[in-house]
Amino acid sequence: MAVTPSKDYKRREREQKKLDKRMAREAAKAEKLAADQAAEQAAIEEAAKKSEAERLAKIEADFEAEFEAELQAEAKAQQSSKGVA
Repeated sequence: MAVTPSKDYKRREREQKKLDKRMAREAAKAEKLAADQAAEQAAIEEAAKKSEAERLAKIEADFEAEFEAELQAEAKAQQSSKGVA
């Protein structure tokens, strides 16, 4: 007489396959979540760098404008002192 696997064995095999599939899905979800969080963090860091660069550019532009205004004021003062003398 041939020996056949019991129904219990087949049931355990099916349940194990289901468990393996479920674990794979959960791992994929966790991996996707981690990738999304990493992308979000990178976007936040990029935005912070951009805002810092914009802030420094504004400070530099303000300094340049102030410096140009001082140069023009000095030139005007020199021209008025030459005109008086």
